[in-house]
Amino acid sequence: MPHGLHGERTLMRIFLGESDRCPVGPHKGKALYEAILLTLREAGCMGATVVRAIAGFGPSARLHTGKVLRLSSDLPVIVEVVERGEKLQEVLPLIDEMMGGGLITMERAHVILYRAEGEGGD
Repeated sequence: MPHGLHGERTLMRIFLGESDRCPVGPHKGKALYEAILLTLREAGCMGATVVRAIAGFGPSARLHTGKVLRLSSDLPVIVEVVERGEKLQEVLPLIDEMMGGGLITMERAHVILYRAEGEGGD
């Protein structure tokens, strides 16, 4: 694999709200998920994905769902990144500084395949 992303890695998931904004740093004022994505890219991470959820709740127990019109502008969002654990530990303080509330988890992941469209196998 030309990218060097294979074998045992770490999966970091960041749970936040769609309407959350970045309060500090070079991406101040942007959507928090976008600021985190840009920060991960700037840190040299191999890739990240933002997923918009259809419903969820957090520590406040307030339900966020697209079914209730008044809450539909703040759906749950998950940012996922698979990377070396050391790299994620380096970027974690930057992400922590940007987040007001939310949840960050890390777990082991075994990478089977990572390549760009059109790249052949080894």
